[in-house]
Amino acid sequence: MFTNFFYELKEAKIPVTLREYLTLMEALDKGVADYKVEDFYYLSRACLVKDEKNLDKFDRVFGRCFEGIEFSADAEKIDIPEDWLKQLVEKFFSEEEKAALEAMDWDELMETLKKRMEEQKARHEGGNKWIGTSGTSPYGAYGYNPAGVRIGQKESRNQKAVKVWDKREFKNLDDSLELGTRNIKVALRRLRRWAREGNAEELDLPDTIRATAKNAGYLDLKMVPERHNNVKVLLFFDVGGSMDPHIKVCQELFSAARSEFKNMEYFYFHNCVYEEVWQDNVRRRADKLNTFQVLHTYPHDYKVIFVGDATMSPYEIVHPGGSVEHWNEESGEVWMHRVLDVYHKAVWLNPVPEGYWETSPSIRLMKQIMGHRMFPMTLAGLENAMKALSR
Repeated sequence: MFTNFFYELKEAKIPVTLREYLTLMEALDKGVADYKVEDFYYLSRACLVKDEKNLDKFDRVFGRCFEGIEFSADAEKIDIPEDWLKQLVEKFFSEEEKAALEAMDWDELMETLKKRMEEQKARHEGGNKWIGTSGTSPYGAYGYNPAGVRIGQKESRNQKAVKVWDKREFKNLDDSLELGTRNIKVALRRLRRWAREGNAEELDLPDTIRATAKNAGYLDLKMVPERHNNVKVLLFFDVGGSMDPHIKVCQELFSAARSEFKNMEYFYFHNCVYEEVWQDNVRRRADKLNTFQVLHTYPHDYKVIFVGDATMSPYEIVHPGGSVEHWNEESGEVWMHRVLDVYHKAVWLNPVPEGYWETSPSIRLMKQIMGHRMFPMTLAGLENAMKALSR
């Protein structure tokens, strides 16, 4: 863990040397710092920071590396934090070790997991067979396997799991976020179809002038309904897992879309659309919507925008039961085609840089399903996506 702290400091461009790190280790060995996070903080800062301009960087790295550790005044009664224990068993594998492992196919993976659950009676660590930690088994946490079932790990690390055996919580996107740039809004405005509907509340100046002239100069006011963008949009956002690094850009897009499209509905999904979607991530298990209900509620003239990185196991797209979180009777590909059969004007916005798409089998699959209407989450990508929806 301390080694990771050292590398994090180097990554943050803090000029810390190996000699200074060894000095810190020597001070800890001599008992200079008590069993308190506060004491360790001041000791490590004194040993590793030579210029006050780096204090803020140091604080951020320290907070990230030792988050959740509580102070203890009694060294004899100190409880080792659970996060520390988890990091002690966490193992990182070299590229050679990763390449030597082979992934099971889907049926073999599920059948073997069933057998392991029946046979296993105790905790295991560092192996290649049982459900455990820090090994190369397809089942467990804090290890590595090309395609396995993640059990008991706080969050994704290698993004290789084809199934996650944990309850995960996602957050709603914030549509009140104030954008720092108008680029997204400008790009979305390419998707416009103006119409005047509702009560006549806006002054029609040209018609008023004509009517007044015909009325021998007596004022004759003419009113018209306010002009609105009449485009109707369904937004589907992928949330959680590998989408966490892209939350900010998704919030910006969500906020911009809310202001540009008056007829807009939004839904969340995870990785791929299946038989259910939801509108509130806090209550996603209690208030799910049947996807058929969505297809039957909103007519075919709605335009659909999917937002997601499409980064997942290919099983999640093409295989029944392939969903990482639940057992889906029909594959994600079937459900995607159902959506596209109803809404012919549909695009997929991908926050992953376009140069990485060909290296991911799942992105290539989803791009093919979308009829190659997948666009990067860039200004040019947004503009091209809006043009595709306007055709």
